[in-house]
Amino acid sequence: MPIHDWTRVAPGAYHDFHTVWLVAIRAALNNGLLPPGFYARAEQTMRTMGPDVLTLQSQPPSSPTPRPAPIATAAGRVHYRATATPRLPAYRQRRIGIRHASGDRLVAIIELVSPGNKAGRYPVGSFVRKVVRAVNEGVHALVIDPFPATRRTPHGLHSLIWEELGGERFDQPADQPLTLAAYESADPAPRCYVEPVAVGQPLPDMPLFLEPDYSIDLPVEATYLAAWAAVVPQDRALLEPPATTPLPT
Repeated sequence: MPIHDWTRVAPGAYHDFHTVWLVAIRAALNNGLLPPGFYARAEQTMRTMGPDVLTLQSQPPSSPTPRPAPIATAAGRVHYRATATPRLPAYRQRRIGIRHASGDRLVAIIELVSPGNKAGRYPVGSFVRKVVRAVNEGVHALVIDPFPATRRTPHGLHSLIWEELGGERFDQPADQPLTLAAYESADPAPRCYVEPVAVGQPLPDMPLFLEPDYSIDLPVEATYLAAWAAVVPQDRALLEPPATTPLPT
């Protein structure tokens, strides 16, 4: 199913869909996508971080996790990949580690962008800082942004995040204003995997990193489709283009 233009509905309508989409992503991860010992939780608040979906590891692995060949994963198929400038050790040492309150190890976060994340300077800055801090602390991130750039994000949220992580500005394709971006927290510098999309295009699978150089594929399209099944009729009417009637011959 191609992604819809969510700017056509009120923020409350998207928030309703956003909640259902989170549940679909959480279910997909916990129903066989994640390796043994990993699990996902939705809407978990951690100090200054409030990611949409947390991917946690119950215990550090006692042996290396089997890893698929890189070319078999979405990380090897995305259209845009980049590595940031290596970070200085002194900068990394000033950071404070972030861990889950239960003591389980946090390994990844998934963020679904909402209109409120782009509504002003503070929410934009807060969102960018949250993702950057996670990646700098060794937590991988996946950001799904189904909204185009705004005056406060002229090059998109990904460009702001990537520049803060030491990368170069990302020039969003004009005909693909929506963005899916995976961030791999790696040494000596983080890496990003970016897929621009447009309204009407299918959503690609995206890599969700659990360790450096090891990711699983998140079925973004399948989870979107599962969430779309719960959209109320009045919202569907605004989001789906009307069927065209052929002209009589």
